[in-house]
Amino acid sequence: MALKIPGKSGRTCADGRHTEGSEQLETVKKTTIYDLAQLSGASPSTVSAALNGTWRERRIKESTVRQIQSIAAREGYRTNLQARGLRQSRSGLAGLIMPMYDNRFFASLAQSFEVEARRRGLCPITVSTHRDPEEEQRTAETLISYAVDSLFIAGATDPDAISRLCRDAGLRHVNVDLPGSLAPSVISDNLAGAVALTEAMFDAKPGADARLKGRIYFLGGREKDFATSERIAGFRKVVTRRSGDFASEQVVATGYNPETVARQAQVLFQNPETAPRALLVNSTIAFEGGLSFLGSLPPETVESLVVGCYDYDPFVRYLRFPVVMVRQDVEGLIREAFQLLTSEDTTPRIVKVNPALIAPG
Repeated sequence: MALKIPGKSGRTCADGRHTEGSEQLETVKKTTIYDLAQLSGASPSTVSAALNGTWRERRIKESTVRQIQSIAAREGYRTNLQARGLRQSRSGLAGLIMPMYDNRFFASLAQSFEVEARRRGLCPITVSTHRDPEEEQRTAETLISYAVDSLFIAGATDPDAISRLCRDAGLRHVNVDLPGSLAPSVISDNLAGAVALTEAMFDAKPGADARLKGRIYFLGGREKDFATSERIAGFRKVVTRRSGDFASEQVVATGYNPETVARQAQVLFQNPETAPRALLVNSTIAFEGGLSFLGSLPPETVESLVVGCYDYDPFVRYLRFPVVMVRQDVEGLIREAFQLLTSEDTTPRIVKVNPALIAPG
């Protein structure tokens, strides 16, 4: 295809000088895949695979790919993504819907998604929906209208509602972090992670089984949320076995807002006779609130506490008291999600990825 650009027309004198005249369009030839094939010595199909990200599947040497990409950059070649999408019924776009970027888990999830998408030759699109179910559906509809090749639904308030939109559009999709009933799901094993975390809290100090009886609390989150309910179940299981008793008051799941969590922590510590000797905080967001209150307590009170957090932040090592944490395997979650999308089996099922227990320090 030729591209016309403005130029000057006119008469050329005998001495070679150009006289002014009317404007005309000069023709500049666009570089094509066939031009790149001739310059690189590779076949057109090899050039196409090197530029659209499918070269791994075709087992083309990386050195060959780099050579082709270098020549393409030098020649100013640009892939016509829209035309390619029409030819292949693919846009090359992969979408991720997630609640927000307000903690390390979701930020890491988005980063891992983008890395894995690019590794597969896809262009990632990540959108936060602020835990608003209406915004989730609007975002899903928008991404579908842009013909994304696949959609990752992370932490949605109603994943099945989004699945119905995807199913009507014939779009492959997968749930991440929170499961749905209409599509495959990849989640952390929250029950196993909470069991391991609570066990580690009991083992943190000698004689904790008796010392923590009735004095170990679960703080933050909402009981109706799937992940929180699984964590509470793991917490309850260990507390019942280790201390021989469990009361519903030991779960204070009043949301994720740090200020609300701080107020609830203050209430728990009002009575010295029943004040917590151990706190399992449901997430790093809630931990911010709990930490702001703990900072107001006398140092000796805080240092005698056993503290655990279901999620991970490396900065806790600088606190004046130890914190046992659980780190979710975000790379594993995204890797498993991509594998489910490329699988022939689209049956709704749940794949669990084990989190890791992180000891203090």
